[in-house]
Amino acid sequence: MSGHSKWATIKHKKGATDARRGKLFTKLIKELQVAARMGGGDIDANPRLRKAVSTAKGNQMPGDTIERAIKRGTGELEGTNYEEVTYEGTGPGGTMWMVQAMTDNRNRTVAELRKVFERSTGALGGGGTAAWAFDRKGVVVIAHDAIEEEQLMELALEAGAEHYERDGDNWLVLSDVSDLNDLVQAIDEQHIKNEAAPGYVAKLKKTVTGKDAELCLRLYDALDDHDDTQGVFSDFDVADEELERLLAD
Repeated sequence: MSGHSKWATIKHKKGATDARRGKLFTKLIKELQVAARMGGGDIDANPRLRKAVSTAKGNQMPGDTIERAIKRGTGELEGTNYEEVTYEGTGPGGTMWMVQAMTDNRNRTVAELRKVFERSTGALGGGGTAAWAFDRKGVVVIAHDAIEEEQLMELALEAGAEHYERDGDNWLVLSDVSDLNDLVQAIDEQHIKNEAAPGYVAKLKKTVTGKDAELCLRLYDALDDHDDTQGVFSDFDVADEELERLLAD
């Protein structure tokens, strides 16, 4: 799940559908495998796997593909062993970045992500480089037109959410990480499509303009496109007028 739903929405609208779907399926398959490995293959007893299966089905992933990914995770089928890793970095204009990844080769992934940061005048750092600028939260993204604000407010409060806000074409609902499964279950019971995962929320947004804004968007795109990336989070913000100008170029 992308950390900046506004930028992700814009990017997906502009991107080639087939290419985007191929990359999305790669990321979803990794999540299915890791969720199954960590919590078992029973979706009724594994909330993370249940959500991964729901998300995969919502993105029209074939059932046999989902089943194979789960079996690879549980060891019933031979497959690649992925591990979760979080990377921290700095970007244009003093922005802070957190990248959640799943990889079968840490050395390869860190080398590739370092180059991605450097190409946008950023730098991959060690632990503590950027984490201080974020709160760890449960993050749920819902399309704005999928639910009325009054219904969302009532649902979110009853399910233990801490906060909700408009984020571009989406609603962003935040919770304590420990409350995320209950929140997602309440939303799923209303048959409202959503994307949810633990993530990082910037304590303060940093507005960037001009070249820095262009480089931040480029860095976000490059990190999000990387095959090992599962989530990208940053504290940058771009004013609507600036964004329209950049998209028009």
